[in-house]
Amino acid sequence: MAVLIGVALAGCQLTSSSNIPLNNNSRVFFGGNPDASIGAREHPRVVAGYGGVYKNAGAEEAVAKAVGRLVAASDDPSQAYKLTILNSPAVNAFALPGGYLYVTRGLLALANDSSEMAAVLAHEMAHVTAHHGAARQQREEAAALASKVVTNIVDDPAEVEAAVASSQRSLARFTQAQELQADSIGVRTLARAGYDPYAAARFLESMGRFSKYMSARADSSSAPDFLSTHPNTPNRVARAIREARQIGAPGIGVQDRDDYLSKLDGMLFGDDPLQGFVRGQSFLHKALGIGFTVPKGFALENTPQAVLASDGKGTALRFDGADLKQSESLSEYINTGWINGLVESSIRNTTVNGLPAVTATALAEGWSFRIGLVRKGSTVYRFILATRDPSEGFLSAFEETLTSFRQLSPTEQARLRPLSLRVVKVRAGDTVHSLARRMSGVAPSRRVELFTLMNGLTANKQLRVGQAVKLVVD
Repeated sequence: MAVLIGVALAGCQLTSSSNIPLNNNSRVFFGGNPDASIGAREHPRVVAGYGGVYKNAGAEEAVAKAVGRLVAASDDPSQAYKLTILNSPAVNAFALPGGYLYVTRGLLALANDSSEMAAVLAHEMAHVTAHHGAARQQREEAAALASKVVTNIVDDPAEVEAAVASSQRSLARFTQAQELQADSIGVRTLARAGYDPYAAARFLESMGRFSKYMSARADSSSAPDFLSTHPNTPNRVARAIREARQIGAPGIGVQDRDDYLSKLDGMLFGDDPLQGFVRGQSFLHKALGIGFTVPKGFALENTPQAVLASDGKGTALRFDGADLKQSESLSEYINTGWINGLVESSIRNTTVNGLPAVTATALAEGWSFRIGLVRKGSTVYRFILATRDPSEGFLSAFEETLTSFRQLSPTEQARLRPLSLRVVKVRAGDTVHSLARRMSGVAPSRRVELFTLMNGLTANKQLRVGQAVKLVVD
């Protein structure tokens, strides 16, 4: 969550034919396309919605190298591509008309070699060369409950527009036929570029495992990912394998595992420290010196604009911050007209862990809201909990969350460190379990699961001495 902290949203734009620049995140590969105006219009919104442009020399070099090979091997080598690495932990990649390609650092972290990363990009490039963008529906899907909270309760049109436009969203889905066509084109392009054509099926399986790992946090998650727009079915994986078999037997093509992983060593993993950290059921922000905890059963999602949470049963939370005039009280602020359906008689002044606070109720379009405002200096932190079924559980969840809000001690702030990927070589005696125990920022009971899926392994897999593997550490 970015509160009072700026995030760079624009990358440098360079052109390239055979020589690919290695030190910028947004690149244009030489060519031209009249649809580029559509992508240019939407590009700033996409970048803002995914935390800005991610800058990492190793990741940039790995992606640029793959895209250069794929462009030359694609159905239309003259097509222009602007590639952007997004500063998001979500596993996602997508394309906009005009050759705008996006890949998140979360997806790069999940891939285990260059061929897997290239397989995703080849699929998205296929959507562009096959002109699927012209048939794409324009609709917003992700964080639906959280957006509903804002549109129902905030009366300021400009704030509504900004909140909804900036929420993480998945782009409208292509048709199943278009997805399958992009799969086929992507596998063929991958092979022509010299990569392992079986990487597409392999990475689809990895993403399926990762999706299950993430969804285990609660009954559902609002986080958009590659699988939400690219349905992963056993049939689709099988089709990808059949496409690869038409090219050759397993073992053909380049995977480039060691070189790829070496370029990811030290890459940020999970939340950007400028936007705070999700640690289990808690959200902690080092720079702002604040934190709170949601009840068990809620899944937290940290976005650049707000912290969102859902219990998977119809109750949603939005937490953000706003500037407050020094002379303005919380009671005055809550009555400034930014809340639809505010029940004025419900407004109560209170304190939360020594900080001035106000609570209130609002009713709008069949939704019930509990609002909690906490003041810290010139910032008002806003908790908005929404449901259509205001049960006792709803009220207790609000109270538990609000009263957990607190200022972090200097010691707690100092201990908060971002997670990153560390690439190590397997040594004699190392096992899946011993390496997993070296992971940080992960619940001990889930370290083996995350280690194996991040490395494309199984819990009983025999490791090879010298094999490169990824660890998540702080």
